[in-house]
Formats: sequence, C-alpha cells, structure tokens
Amino acid sequence: MNKQIRTILIISGITLILGIAIGNGLSRKNGNGDASVEKNEEAERESVYTCSMHSQIRTKEPGDCPICGMELVLVSGDENDDRFSVKMSENAMKLANVRTMIVGQTTPARTVRLDGKVEIDERRISSLVSHFPGRVESLKVNFTGEFISKGQVIAMIYSPDLLTASKELLEAYKLRDSQPSLYDAARRKLENWKLSSSEIDRIISSGVESDVFPLIAQKSGYVNSKNVNVGDYVRTGSVIFEVADLSGVWVLFDIHESDLAWVNKGDEVAFSVSSLPGNEFLGKVTYIDPVINPYSRVAKARVEMTNERGMLKPAMFVSGTINSKFRETDQVLSVPKSAVMWTGDRSIVYVRTQNQDQIAFEMREVKLGPPLSENYIIRSGLEKGDVVVVNGTFSVDAAAQLQGKPSMMNPSGASGSQPVHHHVNGVPSALDQKDKKDDMILPDEQLNAMQPLFKAYFGMKDALSKDDL
Repeated sequence: MNKQIRTILIISGITLILGIAIGNGLSRKNGNGDASVEKNEEAERESVYTCSMHSQIRTKEPGDCPICGMELVLVSGDENDDRFSVKMSENAMKLANVRTMIVGQTTPARTVRLDGKVEIDERRISSLVSHFPGRVESLKVNFTGEFISKGQVIAMIYSPDLLTASKELLEAYKLRDSQPSLYDAARRKLENWKLSSSEIDRIISSGVESDVFPLIAQKSGYVNSKNVNVGDYVRTGSVIFEVADLSGVWVLFDIHESDLAWVNKGDEVAFSVSSLPGNEFLGKVTYIDPVINPYSRVAKARVEMTNERGMLKPAMFVSGTINSKFRETDQVLSVPKSAVMWTGDRSIVYVRTQNQDQIAFEMREVKLGPPLSENYIIRSGLEKGDVVVVNGTFSVDAAAQLQGKPSMMNPSGASGSQPVHHHVNGVPSALDQKDKKDDMILPDEQLNAMQPLFKAYFGMKDALSKDDL
C-alpha cells in the first residue's frame, strides 16, 4: 500500500512540473511575448562565437572552447557578411601598421651579389725546364715568389753530354773552311740544347771546352713552384721552376643554382677587395662553368682582368654585383617580398577590397616567378591595379583567423553551417560536429574525466528505481 502511494506522489509531482512549464510557455506567447521571443531568436541567429586560438570552432551560443577551454568571443552579427573577406577599421589598420600598394607592371631587374677569389690565369703559367741532362751546380733563383725575367740565367748545370758537344764544336771550328757542314751541325746541336749564340761564341773564342753550362729562362713571371735544389740531378725536360705571369689574372665568382638564370656571358661585374678600400674594379663575365660543383653546388663565373700594377694578388677575396635584367620588352607584375606569405607549396597575398563603408581584405593564392632584388614576379593570381598589403600582412591574416575567414593556415575558412571534421589516423575524433546546430561532442579527455560523475548518476538512478532512498 505504501509503495502505491509513493508512486502516485511521484507521478503527481512530475505532472505538476510539466504543467508549470507549459503554463509559462503559453504566457510568453501572449502580449509582447511573441516580439521578445522573435527578437531573442534573431539575436541568437545573428550572433557567431569562435575561439581566439581555434578559429574552426563556430557556434551561435557563448561558452567555452571544447579544445582549449578558452571563453568563446563574439565575432560576427551580420548574416550578409562576406565569408571570404576580413574587415578592418581605419584605427585597426593604423595600430597594426598595415600599408598597401597598387600592383603595376615593371621591367624586372635584379642585383645579384657574388663572392669570389682572385686566381692565377692558367694560360699564363709556364714551366722552366732543363734542356739537357746534368747536375745542378748552383741556383740563381732560390725561393718561391721571386720574379724571373726572360733571358735570365736561373741555374748552372754540369753536363757531360754538353762537355762532349763543346769538344766537337771546337774540332769542327778548325775544319769550318774545308767542312762547313760539319761545323754547322756541331753548332746546331748546341743550339738545340738552348745554348745562346753568345754562349757558343764564347766557347769558340776561349778555345776551351766548358763542363758547366747556364740554364736560361724562356719566360718571365713569378716563381710559383721550386722543384730542385743544388746537387740534384735533372734529366732533359725536368721542370726546374714553375712561373706565373701576373700581369693578367682571373677573378672567379661563385654562382649559386638559384642565381644561374640571372648571370650571362658578357654581363658587367663591379667588384671590390676588402684589402684595397676605396678601389672599385669593373670587368665582364667571359666564361661560365657548364657544370655545377657537386659538393659546393655552385658554378664559377670568370672575369679576366689586366693587372699591370700588381694590385690584384692571387687568393684575394672579392665581393661583386651584377645588375641583371630580362629582355627590355618584358613587362611583368611584381610585388614586394613583404607582401607574400608561404605555407608549404602555397603562396598567398591579401588584396584590399572596398566593402560598403568599411575596408576589407581578401586572401589570394598566387604563383611566383623568379625573385628580384626586393620583389617577386607574379605569374598568376593578381591583376594590374590590384591593391595588396605590403606591411602588416601577418596582422591581417591573424584578424582573418579570428573572424573564421580564409587565412594562411585555414584556406577554406570556417562556417557555422558547415561542420569541421578532425581525424586521427583516418578515424573521426570526438571533436567532430554531429549536426548543423554546432552541437559539439565532448573530447575523449573530458569524457574520461566525467566517468566518476556518470557512475554516481547511474547508481542513484538504480537506487531510485528500487525505492532505496
């Protein structure tokens, strides 16, 4: 009997609560109730809330972000707002230091900066060799870097072969009237060993054969390599010295792969040397390596320079510039580098559009051409006359993210009527929206944290169903 009374009381209580709720609903429909409800629904429909850190969260009711827990902020109350444009007031633009410029056509030019070194002209390197075998008795040039003049005696060499040849010359000289061909052959033999006519005449005039003979320099230049010492035995063709003529030098510049398209044979190069302040040198590119060094990933550009005064010394570091241009008839669109933002393979700019009485910016994806000194060539995505943001681009992008508009990291934007899906390893996570009303499923972490509450609730429910107060 007590159980039946208790059941009746519970049913009566539920009926009373439902009646009160229905009565309140009916009373709200009378008088100004319809207008207030319509007004509240319109305000609710027009209000859009988002998270400052996660702009993909869009809801029509205030609350906390289901991802980070931050309080949602009101971002829009205009249903007619363009979902692709971000609005900014004049004050906001001034605070963010946003500046714009009109896109126009220009003849592209670029200043290419190059580093390099002064090198010896390979064509001016010579080897001073011994033209006859023997032993080095003395050296007239004793160290690397010494200058040698053509015709100078550079060494004295004892040569048994030349000693024999000089004896033959003296004997042939005595028979020169009766056998002139024999005399000519003996003289020509010494000449083939590069003995000078004066040295041959000296042997004839003295009448005494010589066993030590001078080695004469055939080229002028600075000693680049000294290969023998006194007492060394040399053969015919042995290199005694290697000399370099520094009246002309090469300047070899490193060209990186990204700059190869801007450097051509015949381009004028202006360069300076840090050890020669106040001096600027001009030259032209005469040769570019056909291959790239596989280790340094650069190619060499050669500039040939006269060096009569000897100011340019091998191994000097130089810094140069080339003002390179496209064909004079080419006219292309370009924007400053500060206007372009990269996200992997995508390059974007913000274009100013006039939205009623407010200033608005729209994200545009562009394709870039070769970089100029301060600009980028635009292949597609912009037209002549477009106004682009050149300063404060990141501030405009941040405003777009906060307003849920297409931005650098969220190119499609976020809409309150379109669910944003989050996947983990291809499986939708608990952050997926379950319907068009922006109802969010709680994340797994919050569900796990609420398990004790669920257990207590179901335990209480089971106890009430068993009348276990």
